[in-house]
Amino acid sequence: MKFEIRDSFYADGKPVQIISGAFHYFRTVSEYWQDRLEKLKNMGCNTVETCIPWNLHEPKKGEFHFEGILDVESFIRLAGELGLYVILRPSPYICAEWEFGGLPAWLLAADGVKLRVSDPTFLGHVRDYYQVLLPRLTPWQCTRGGPVILMQVENEYGYYANDREYLGAIRDLMVEGGVDVPLVTSDGPFPESLNGGKLPGVLPTGNFGSRTRERFQTLAQYTEGGPLMCTEFWVGWFDHWGNGGHMRGNLEESVQDLDKMLEMGHVNIYMFEGGTNFGFMNGSNYYDELTPDVTSYDYDAVLTEDGQITEKYRRYREVIGKYTKLPEMTFSTQITRKAYGPLQVRDKVSLSSTLDTLSQGIPAISPQSMERLGQNYGYILYRTFLHSEENLDKIRLWGANDRANILVEDKPVLTLYDRELLEEHELHLPVDKGARMDILVENMGRVNFGPRMEQQRKGIDHCVQINGHMHNHWEQYPLPLDHIERVDFGGAYLPGTPAFYKFSFETKEPGDTFLDFAGWGKGCAFVNGCNIGRFWEIGPQRRLYIPAPLLRKGQNEIILFETEGKAPGEIVLRDTPDIG
Repeated sequence: MKFEIRDSFYADGKPVQIISGAFHYFRTVSEYWQDRLEKLKNMGCNTVETCIPWNLHEPKKGEFHFEGILDVESFIRLAGELGLYVILRPSPYICAEWEFGGLPAWLLAADGVKLRVSDPTFLGHVRDYYQVLLPRLTPWQCTRGGPVILMQVENEYGYYANDREYLGAIRDLMVEGGVDVPLVTSDGPFPESLNGGKLPGVLPTGNFGSRTRERFQTLAQYTEGGPLMCTEFWVGWFDHWGNGGHMRGNLEESVQDLDKMLEMGHVNIYMFEGGTNFGFMNGSNYYDELTPDVTSYDYDAVLTEDGQITEKYRRYREVIGKYTKLPEMTFSTQITRKAYGPLQVRDKVSLSSTLDTLSQGIPAISPQSMERLGQNYGYILYRTFLHSEENLDKIRLWGANDRANILVEDKPVLTLYDRELLEEHELHLPVDKGARMDILVENMGRVNFGPRMEQQRKGIDHCVQINGHMHNHWEQYPLPLDHIERVDFGGAYLPGTPAFYKFSFETKEPGDTFLDFAGWGKGCAFVNGCNIGRFWEIGPQRRLYIPAPLLRKGQNEIILFETEGKAPGEIVLRDTPDIG
């Protein structure tokens, strides 16, 4: 099929109105892809759009993964089999409220690398990535019989920089890699953004959630008579920890904006389904303070985090029905919500008692960041002995991000967050000479937007100052927690310290369920070895989604890692979410 951009989009010479929904394959278990895509088509959409996260596909330099939830080719194939077009966004940077905007953390291991500009080192890494990624994508282009009709060059680049040489380099790498479908950029609907992100021969599109007529009028000044498209029609918003409540859009205004978009041009609904930031993959923003995103990426989307149809879905379907014939779909995947009830702790062990089964100490004169030690995500523990101190009067962490629990002889003495890490704190704590001090630092999710992206080394990247002087000689224990089965529950448990807690339950019929962590402090949860994300008592999210495919018939195991010493001993598996 030949797909063209003229005054509109054309498939084999016939005009096509793109009615698309954003659905990130890596935020939903693959067993549910078909269900979500069937619901997308049933709403009247003819296209699905997805980003491609570099950091998941190449977690270590030269190590690539395209299996399971990362099998992007199977996702594209499935969409095509359902009669949907596909828009791909394979930019090295995706934003998407995703950890580091999709960039791999190992880019930060070396000094001097400049991100998202024409830095030879950065572009060299992108080239290496594209040489593996693009051969998996290009066979699915419509020019070769597949469903992919468009690909995007970079993402919201005009919000970040204005290096045209860089944009041209990314475009050229894509073309050299075999991309021959039309290319688009997407930017904020403002002259300063569009001027910085536009590229000759590439269609500019806009990202916005309101004031459609005004936004399209601005965009029209840059499309040279081409079609008007909103590539991210924001139908809700994302939540960050402590924001006071789940973010919700205005449904009536949103319905009106969708109607106007379809009257004037083309749309990609962001998000159709948001899904889940499994593991440690949530992003963060930083304006006046650090605001890490919650585990749920519900986004007040058209489908809920677990794929339930909403009133927004029904209203959007009515609007879309004015512009295209609505299909009658039968949903083929049986999905049920189940409440398995309360579970009691079976085993528990303090981190300090099982530290040596999870990590191996790396000696250093001064602390080093995660990235310098080859670690990407999770926690890192810095251990030292106060060999020259008679009191712990003052402490300051230099070059530290994001959150630190400080303990002396397994007793919590101080918790620091964000800018508190960089300030001097007075403790006036008597200590025995040679007392052991541990600093457990958590990577809360790297900033995914703006200039702070180049300042995202996690852990401690300079020194720890104690009583006015730098303290030397440390053992560093990387704790990515990617082998949770190594926790030794035979060790000692010390109340009030970071610790692991094990639960188990049996089921004959796995169903979607929600882990209620009421009463627990802060940490992360593992279901049958899979990291389902973070929890934090400050909300707004108060339950973690567990999709049924992560459960098994018979015995199931849940492990919580909790860092604040708040552990009531019980969790509850409920049949409804609670995101505030």
